[in-house]
Amino acid sequence: MKPRSSLLDPHLLKGTLIPSLRKLDPRIQCENPVMFTVYVGAILCTALLLRSADLFEIQLVIWLWFTVLFANFAEALAESRGKAQADALRSMRVTTPARKLDGKFETSVSASELRPGDLVVCEAGDAIPSDGEIIEGIASVDESAITGESAPVIRESGGDRSAVTGGTRVLSDRIVIKITCKPGHSFLDRMISLVEGSERQKTPNEKALGVLLVSLTLIFLLVTFTLPAFTRFLINQGLGGQTPGFSSLVALLVCLIPTTIGGLVSAIGISGIDRLTRQNVLATSGRAVEAAGDVDVLLLDKTGTITLGNRQASEFIAAPGIEARELAETAQLSSLADETPEGRSVVVLAKQLFDIRGHDLAEPHAVFVPFTAETRMSGVDLVSHGGDRAIRKGAAEAVKRYVESLGGKMPDEVSRDVNHVSSQGGTPLVVVDGSRVMGTIFLKDIVKGGIRERFAKLREMGIRTVMITGDNPRTAAAIAAEAGVDDFMAEATPEDKMRRIKAEQEAGHLVAMTGDGTNDAPALAQADVGVAMNTGTQAAREAGNMVDLDSDPTKLIDIIEIGKQLLMTRGSLTTFSLANDVAKYFAILPALFAGIGTATGKGPLAILDIMHLHSPQSAILSAVIFNALVIVALIPLALKGVAYRPMNAAALLRRNLLIYGLGGIIVPFPCIKLIDLTLAVLHLV
Repeated sequence: MKPRSSLLDPHLLKGTLIPSLRKLDPRIQCENPVMFTVYVGAILCTALLLRSADLFEIQLVIWLWFTVLFANFAEALAESRGKAQADALRSMRVTTPARKLDGKFETSVSASELRPGDLVVCEAGDAIPSDGEIIEGIASVDESAITGESAPVIRESGGDRSAVTGGTRVLSDRIVIKITCKPGHSFLDRMISLVEGSERQKTPNEKALGVLLVSLTLIFLLVTFTLPAFTRFLINQGLGGQTPGFSSLVALLVCLIPTTIGGLVSAIGISGIDRLTRQNVLATSGRAVEAAGDVDVLLLDKTGTITLGNRQASEFIAAPGIEARELAETAQLSSLADETPEGRSVVVLAKQLFDIRGHDLAEPHAVFVPFTAETRMSGVDLVSHGGDRAIRKGAAEAVKRYVESLGGKMPDEVSRDVNHVSSQGGTPLVVVDGSRVMGTIFLKDIVKGGIRERFAKLREMGIRTVMITGDNPRTAAAIAAEAGVDDFMAEATPEDKMRRIKAEQEAGHLVAMTGDGTNDAPALAQADVGVAMNTGTQAAREAGNMVDLDSDPTKLIDIIEIGKQLLMTRGSLTTFSLANDVAKYFAILPALFAGIGTATGKGPLAILDIMHLHSPQSAILSAVIFNALVIVALIPLALKGVAYRPMNAAALLRRNLLIYGLGGIIVPFPCIKLIDLTLAVLHLV
């Protein structure tokens, strides 16, 4: 899904040249007022060549057009990387045959004919025709075309891992899918439109920067074109000086206005979304990327986010007088027909610990009892020559009532085991054979590996983490301590999540939320940054303003870093652009106005001629050439972004002022001087 194209990729560069020329359309140029000013100046200077065509004027016009083209090239290069990803996705979008299920009959139809609510059957080797939810079965699915990961994933009915994406492929088993999207509105279609970025909206910070750049442009436009009247006044007063020509005034204006950041600002915004895409995260807007850079509170759903998502059997705790193997055999029998992840994990643990194999139980010798919300138990009734057996497993209180109804009693030791499991953040399931209590199964929420270290890194970045779960406070506290989060909310309802997010926002915090379940959707929509897991439900993916294709909740660390990097890049290059104007002032102003105020040609402004450039024309041309080339030099930095290091705002400001402020002042001096010497040696001035 994410081609790793280099900035120097010949195919990528070739595909950028034509779009750069297309951006010379005035309707496109006027969207960037700074570069539009350069564009108009280049047109007017070109028109003047018809009247006067000396070498200086010709070179000046060429470099003015290069300035416009280089800015177009930066934006087109950023866009082309997104278009390359969109083309790769578009190549996957083919007309897929589907096996539509009508009652008990299957009908072969085209995927384009499917509508929300239709049921389709997919078996091993079939391509999933459209987005949907699995309502029956479990299968291994190849999502490499979407996520770029070669390892298959498990998708199953029920829970928060039932969503499937059109264009992926079933590798094993059989599933029934309920279609959830209209033709042309699939997740793949939305991905294509997002990564192309053709309708990218400017972010609030980008708009604010645009206002600043327009203001500076208007100010320097006014200053520049009032200079001829000023010099004519001095000449009439007998104080000497020379009225600068129109081309020289255009050159002065181009060097005074912030053309560097003006030419790169769009590329910076586009590349921020592009970097997210290369992390397998899709953002619906640049606003969400920027907001990620300012996030200071992170709310995470526990199940499927901090933990693996499914509780797994981790230990058999036998009751007094019961062997652990006997408990494992009984627990396995009670779970053979249990298709939940927890039930399957009991069977797996029995096999791992005691090599207990599956039993071939068939009616009428075995009657499986499904779990219900009323009984809160499941199990199996066995009929054999040795006597009937009623094996059950379930919640401790439900099993206790069941045992007492049969005249038995829950041993105190088992009750203590149940409390111990709960205090460890686990879920206890008690197993009984009739009125005989066999012991306890320890179901544990498995915390994802490495997540504690990543939360520590978030803490270094000044971000407070809050775990949200529906578990009881004791279980939630144990999981929170193991995961290393800063705070937690237990027994949280969707309404509680919303209230917590609103309270944090009212306190002035920017809140990010990750989740994957339908019950997370309202909170994802309310959060400033809502990152939905691709493995989650369709409702969650629709509610978030970002989708993580890898379904890694700790990816939010990378998202925040990219958001901060985007803000830093724009700020750093703005600082550099404004700072390097200082050197251009010292190059052009003395050359144009050194003679003002005296008939000898050595007026007060001559003291500013610290670079001693070859001639006034060389000074003007050198500054314009540097102005154009610096845009090219900064394109890789604009697209790659300034390196991010966790530090406080004051230290970050000092660092940027030192590197990009002081550097922006110093670097142009030797560069302009070198260009001046080159022009003189080549006799181009």
